[in-house]
Amino acid sequence: MNTLSDTDLARRHDAALLIAAQAGDMALSMRPAPGDASITLKGAQDWLTEADGAVERFVAQRLAALFPEDGFHGEETGHARPGARRWVLDPIDGTSNYAHGGTRWCVSLGLIEERTPLLGVIAAPALGETYAACRGRGATLNGAAIRVSATTELARAIVECGWSPRRPSPDYVALCGRVMATGSMVRAGGSGALGLAEVAAGRLDGYVEMHINLWDVAAALAILAEAGAVVSDFMAGEGPSRGEPILAAAPGIVAALRAAAALADLA
Repeated sequence: MNTLSDTDLARRHDAALLIAAQAGDMALSMRPAPGDASITLKGAQDWLTEADGAVERFVAQRLAALFPEDGFHGEETGHARPGARRWVLDPIDGTSNYAHGGTRWCVSLGLIEERTPLLGVIAAPALGETYAACRGRGATLNGAAIRVSATTELARAIVECGWSPRRPSPDYVALCGRVMATGSMVRAGGSGALGLAEVAAGRLDGYVEMHINLWDVAAALAILAEAGAVVSDFMAGEGPSRGEPILAAAPGIVAALRAAAALADLA
């Protein structure tokens, strides 16, 4: 579903690029020193910094001023402005990396209507990279077009297995073991949004996670679709409200990766 004209959608895409860049700069300027007392834990490895709230407030205010007819859903504030068409924000995805002085974190901003991703921007300022896509207009990395890899064998693939505290650790270890048994190189980078974006760019051949939330994937779903990835139907069922497993891969390995992942909830 998309009730926006091409012009209105393009205007939102351009605004999202600018706002995500500004939000990324804000996060960079606020990044705490490793071990700073301002860092708290919401749960096991579920980090929260002062920047998370500040970035979310900034983005929400900018979007409300520009597009008051759109809703807003942030990781920290929830449905601040409900609406069938709504922006979905993870102010800092990869907060553990961010809080420890690493570079692999991002601002993830997507626009969805009902259950349809319309656009996405993933800005990773510490890496100097911005992924973006708008429905029907292709996907880019720093303005250059990107496509998924042409890999056709899992034994030649690099697959990220995202970790979630919402599933038992032995289940995650078993998932990694099944994927490794195919000959794939397995990695975990600590940012689901960036992992999915790297599938779109062909840097990874696949990504699988047993549970992930809407704010982690809203931007990436648009980018993956425009880059030619095959993605499990996250937006069906309870994905938008409670989270779901996700699998995203190059077309040449998706069937084999789905079999190896052996997650019943994957469509």
